[in-house]
Amino acid sequence: MNIFEFTILVAAGSLVAGLLGSLTGLGGGVVLVPLLTLFFKVDIRYAIGASLVSVIATSSGAAAAYVREGFSNIRIGMFLEIATTCGALVGAFVAAFVSTKALALIFGAMLLYSAYLARKPRARAARNLPPDPLATRLRMNGDFPSEEGGLRHYNVQSVHTGFGLMFGAGALSGLLGIGSGAVKVLAMDQAMKIPFKVSTTTSNFMIGVTAAASAGIYLNRGYVDPGLSMPVMLGVLVGSLLGARILIKAETKQLRLVFSIVIAVLGIQMIYKGLTGGI
Repeated sequence: MNIFEFTILVAAGSLVAGLLGSLTGLGGGVVLVPLLTLFFKVDIRYAIGASLVSVIATSSGAAAAYVREGFSNIRIGMFLEIATTCGALVGAFVAAFVSTKALALIFGAMLLYSAYLARKPRARAARNLPPDPLATRLRMNGDFPSEEGGLRHYNVQSVHTGFGLMFGAGALSGLLGIGSGAVKVLAMDQAMKIPFKVSTTTSNFMIGVTAAASAGIYLNRGYVDPGLSMPVMLGVLVGSLLGARILIKAETKQLRLVFSIVIAVLGIQMIYKGLTGGI
């Protein structure tokens, strides 16, 4: 395979990764790192460096479109990002004292169960629950464009639970070296009862902030290769913008199905790594 063929294939794979990352709120890294390491035999450190750059591209490309269309809730994203960042710092600190294999197995099993839960649409009665007093105080309740037309109002529930889950998501990210987009979406969708489209689009906004901090470290260590990162970034950016167009018109049921499939695969991969000692 020559350089031109390699670049085209990487860009095509990155486009698919960006599309999935944009639709599910997980970021393209879930697909990109295995793709680059397994199929293109790229060193994992350079794969992670390119992946982090791509996540920033996904977040910048898709999040801008989602904010403009009125889907992302920036107040929720910035508030929960505090918990994720603090959790990541704690996770990185205690990583030396905790068995990551056991954590990977538990996390993988949790993702498989979450994939089962995520398939189910929320009951219509759950949409009309009264808001959490803290959510009202922080002005988190909002509106987003409904599939039926017009704006649909939503109330945010269980802010404390969501904040705690976000701290756990950050800690897992620091402990296992994984993106925490899956837990972010699940925390907002299942615990805080935020509509699925708002959950995925707000997660897209949040992951860019986290990735930007990590990418600086990888860049400083020389693990961001321009020759690899450029086709990855361009492919992911195109995929994320395409995903943003699809999400706006897609039915929530279809998005939930795509999300559940992706996190089920991620859960199986995590269990496999835990059993084989690959994490």
